[in-house]
Amino acid sequence: MDQDRLKRLMFRAHHMGSNENDILFGGFAAKYLETLTSQQAERFESLIAENDSDLFNWVTGKADIPAELDHDVMAMLKKFVQSEAAPI
Repeated sequence: MDQDRLKRLMFRAHHMGSNENDILFGGFAAKYLETLTSQQAERFESLIAENDSDLFNWVTGKADIPAELDHDVMAMLKKFVQSEAAPI
């Protein structure tokens, strides 16, 4: 992944709109973004364009994930939130 795209995604992940998502998605990006394939980075970019409260509910298991967004990157995010992120 090129450095400009990496920086843009990292910034967006840390500035999602809610403090909770800034922590969760920013923490995930800080740890995993550089290791994602370009296809996974595209899926991550699509995810962070979704509604903030929906994203929070999906990754915390409070709402079902739409089938089209239930992919490997979403699974990575959910695992990160459940086992690695600090409790919110």
